[in-house]
Amino acid sequence: MQFNKLLDNVSTYEAGKPIELVVREYGIDPKEVVKLASNENPYGTSPKVVAKIEELAKNMYLYPDDSMFELKDALAKKYNLDSSNIIIGSGSDQILEFCIHAKCKSNSNVIMAKTTFAMYEIYAKHVGANILKTQSSQHNLEEFSKLYKENGADVIFLCIPNNPLGECLNKDEVYEFLKTIDQDTLVVVDGAYQEYAAFKDEKKRICPKDLINTFPNCVYLGTFSKAYALGGMRVGYGLAKENIISTFYKIRAPFNITTLSLAAAIEALKDEKFVNDCIEKNFIEMKRYEEYVTNKNFEYIPSYTNFITIKLGDKFISKVVAQKLLELGMIVRDLTGYGLNAIRVTIGTNEQNTKLFKLLDKVLEELK
Repeated sequence: MQFNKLLDNVSTYEAGKPIELVVREYGIDPKEVVKLASNENPYGTSPKVVAKIEELAKNMYLYPDDSMFELKDALAKKYNLDSSNIIIGSGSDQILEFCIHAKCKSNSNVIMAKTTFAMYEIYAKHVGANILKTQSSQHNLEEFSKLYKENGADVIFLCIPNNPLGECLNKDEVYEFLKTIDQDTLVVVDGAYQEYAAFKDEKKRICPKDLINTFPNCVYLGTFSKAYALGGMRVGYGLAKENIISTFYKIRAPFNITTLSLAAAIEALKDEKFVNDCIEKNFIEMKRYEEYVTNKNFEYIPSYTNFITIKLGDKFISKVVAQKLLELGMIVRDLTGYGLNAIRVTIGTNEQNTKLFKLLDKVLEELK
């Protein structure tokens, strides 16, 4: 059977291994498995959200409210925008897909960092776009500017902070860069981890309203999968000028968000204390990682997210280290596929992190 030839050049996205897979393959008690690979909120979901889901579970036979009025209204109030500036997606990566399909065609140029969220490239290849990457793994705006001046672009992706590395551009340098971009180029500012960056350093905070009012060619992406602890509910959103959002609606399928997902997101927005407490604990625990990595004479990338990228140097191979940890019930993300001899570790709870340190000590000793 013949398929779309464009797919011949597309790699399948590798999600973090689920706990269930580790239990099946290695016979480990599910209670002993710790997943620190997918940047989920380790403190679970707000109890208020859980209570709302239990209350609404009896209505699962009904289609969701496709207008998504309540969620859009809540987001509009949070960001001081109009509902017409908002589109909801099944995770923010669905909005990424809208961006590509709305703006790109065969041979469009799409610019991104060398090492960044894999779905930017995958979605762009779906339409036959040309992928232009910086030489530097981390976001280097001089290199972005050079690529743009030499080639132009229909879409530019800025991941702020950047996944899977964790670094984060300052708002002011992003704005200076955006001033040089033509208004017909769509710039996607992916703020999946913005809650963490803004908490750690005010210079990193990007205000969506100010962004899209200052630069009408920008789309800001947010998600409920990280700080709001709703990874299993798959809810993301895009914020942009009305003309961009109305175009995205031509691509969006009806009922793309479930009834329970909508309710969870609405309730999660009401419990900002839970979110802020989780973020505060995240950075307290991250200091333990920084000390651990320094004591091991490894390097790490200073992170503005809920994960840390640990470079393993010349003595250890990240793929081997990650596999050994997996066999012990500790799931982390190997970054070999990104061309890095490094592992990415989600910042877990105090107990989870202590266990990671002990198991990593054991693995490194065995591999000496």
